Amino acid sequence: MADTDEEAVAAEDDALYVLTAILLTPAKFPSVLGDDYPEACAALGMAPLADGYGLVLGQDSDGARWTVVVDDVSLVAVAIASWDCGMEYDLSPSERTVVAALPGWPLAVAVAAPNVPAPHDPDPDLVDRPPLAPPDTTTWGPAQRRLGADEIALQWALWREQIDDAAFSTEEAQDAAESQDAHAEAGDASTADKAASDTTLDDAAPDAASKADGKQSDGSASNSTPAESTGEGTQASHSGVRRVLTEVRAYVDTPPPLGRVRSSFAPGDARTLRADGPGWSLVARTDDIAFVLLDEEPGEVLPVGRGPELPGLLEALDKLAVRPS
Repeated sequence: MADTDEEAVAAEDDALYVLTAILLTPAKFPSVLGDDYPEACAALGMAPLADGYGLVLGQDSDGARWTVVVDDVSLVAVAIASWDCGMEYDLSPSERTVVAALPGWPLAVAVAAPNVPAPHDPDPDLVDRPPLAPPDTTTWGPAQRRLGADEIALQWALWREQIDDAAFSTEEAQDAAESQDAHAEAGDASTADKAASDTTLDDAAPDAASKADGKQSDGSASNSTPAESTGEGTQASHSGVRRVLTEVRAYVDTPPPLGRVRSSFAPGDARTLRADGPGWSLVARTDDIAFVLLDEEPGEVLPVGRGPELPGLLEALDKLAVRPS
């Protein structure tokens, strides 16, 4: 979400005081709303159009919260980019681009329009649906887990420097190599390949974990900060990472819902990958390691070692991922 803590702009003769705007597209949507683009759209009661939407959040002259959904995605994207650069931009969507006007806000907004009453939901008698409200991020769950993954993607370098590559266990890899040699000598190459493959991805869950505070203060990003590696690992963590890697591999064979895997810019020739699924989120750099967050592991960030197989998996994910246009 763009940082739009600019002074509120009055739009269309006081019809709406625009506070901020958000993109809701297959490549960029508030992940706190869902694991994929269709799920995020469903949270707003909108059909998942291929070109997506722009969401304009503001207040009316009575101070009531409104989310105006428009189909002019380019207009909203320009406004967000301008605000991000510290420039003023009068976002005033044309009435013909308005798809819906929804009561409430789907995300928390830290600013308010000047000279109007404090933000509040519209009068229930004047609307035909319950007001939108931000997902609960006060306790660990899917919304907070996705916010934690957002934070890692935004501050990759800070999280990456907490991980010592030496923390990744090599004992199982060595055992797998010895097992592969033994099977090869016996002529059982296929069994050896499977043993090596399984252990390589198991070894991706090291005996290290970091804490993530995924609480969201302003609806735009979590306020988590990386912590030192605990040096502790549990069997639950290992089995959870194995499950995630299995499900991610399945995405390569059977493409998931739109937006479940996304690719964005990273320094150099790398890409930042984001994948989500039932109960988990994965953040990775195509030239580096990955991090996994699990619903069943509150606050834990589990590093996934690169090894010989992760690069190929990440490359395959990048090919099927949705990219910003």
